[in-house]
Amino acid sequence: MKIILAQGNPGAKYSASRHNIGFQLADVLAESQGVNFSEKAKFKAEIAEFISGDDKILIVKPATFYNETGFSARALCDFYKVDCRKDLLILHDDISLPFGTVRTRQKGSDAGNNGLKSIISHLGNEFLRVKIGIANPILDKSPQTDFVLNKFSFEETQKIPQVFEICLGFIGDFLGNKFQNLKKSI
Repeated sequence: MKIILAQGNPGAKYSASRHNIGFQLADVLAESQGVNFSEKAKFKAEIAEFISGDDKILIVKPATFYNETGFSARALCDFYKVDCRKDLLILHDDISLPFGTVRTRQKGSDAGNNGLKSIISHLGNEFLRVKIGIANPILDKSPQTDFVLNKFSFEETQKIPQVFEICLGFIGDFLGNKFQNLKKSI
């Protein structure tokens, strides 16, 4: 079994925000597999399931807010007895990477990301990550919280499918047990 957990905030208010690019990617992945999300209260999450090879795959969108996603990650890893070091993949935005850049990591710090801080507090820092760059020149002109909760520009929105294509390739590596530290840009 493998778990792909996206970070984001629940609710329509946040659906198109930079902070929710992980949720947007989870939706694209679920659609590509022909599966739908359903609420799973005991995990405080919406979950979609599909099969890849011999593995059951869970796509998870925590129903907690972004900064509390560690609860869902821990509950799922404990319940399914998943090795978080190799069978858990976190999808999240990264303000230290320019928009259009995607980086993978096998472990690391939270780098100021409160959602990762929550997961690290519940699981430690050894889990796989797909970091989706969201930075642009506006970042330096507005408070960080406002920046991540705002929507992408029209030009960025037009390029998101290309960014997701890179991400889906990295997810394929994860599903095929070929995940490694890489960086790609559109």
